[in-house]
Amino acid sequence: MGFTGLARWVNAPTTGLQLVTDNLRMNHNGEYRGKWMLSVRSYRSTLGQSPGSQITSERTMCALTMDDNVFVHVEDPAAPTKADVLAAAPPGQEAAYLQSPSHYRTTFLTLTPPNALEQLISQLKARWVPVRQSSGAQKAQVLGPQLTIEGHIFAIGTDWLVRAGNVILAGGAVRGMLLEAEYLPLPALHSPTADGTSELLSNLLTSVLPNLRDAKTVAVTISDMQWEEVLWDREEDGRKEEEKEEETEFIYGDDDATSEKKGDWTGIDRDRRSAYLIMGALRSEGIL
Repeated sequence: MGFTGLARWVNAPTTGLQLVTDNLRMNHNGEYRGKWMLSVRSYRSTLGQSPGSQITSERTMCALTMDDNVFVHVEDPAAPTKADVLAAAPPGQEAAYLQSPSHYRTTFLTLTPPNALEQLISQLKARWVPVRQSSGAQKAQVLGPQLTIEGHIFAIGTDWLVRAGNVILAGGAVRGMLLEAEYLPLPALHSPTADGTSELLSNLLTSVLPNLRDAKTVAVTISDMQWEEVLWDREEDGRKEEEKEEETEFIYGDDDATSEKKGDWTGIDRDRRSAYLIMGALRSEGIL
């Protein structure tokens, strides 16, 4: 797995997937590798409906299923961010202050197998309901995904994988497309730009899109600093503060070695970052 870039074709026509497929095959010698299938659900808490509750804003939760994993993003508007806590901490007491909140504004989890989240909510009788739940016939839809991303995966030579899929709502309406380009030779690529964009990936995605007038496309990005914030683990950070530094023997030649760190684009980390960006893009449009 390699470094990945994501783009949103907001106003793609219903024929958009076929147009991208034709472009990949005719102009890039793209080879079909399989289906691209993701499903997304969103929930909101109902804690404020409890008698005597003083909660003013409910929590939200989005869950994206990709292959055998479910990536879950939970947000509590009333909880502080890491930056809020650090800003309030006296000099030298940052580490202690970071351990004080019961939880932070956002939490990003990985669960397996699929449907594990729904089973957990049901078994615990947790106060979460699907966001789109309403009376009448729509109640039958809450058992399925709120939306799906359905499309194809193509290979361009040995260096590139391209995923293209329609964003399909539960009722069948198509809401544009998502396109993802993966550059396989590099497990990590740190962008020099503040928003985390890569010219290499942007050029490939631009060439994949058909040349249509008034096409509205948006790059979906996150900077390395923002991603480190998402992956930050309070318990792990606390353990590191308590551990004493141990001297390690320096071996000649190791100074040029590149060590893999948490968040690199390999294994499940690639899928986590992709899932986070997809959910963020759809939430920003009010689809979730």
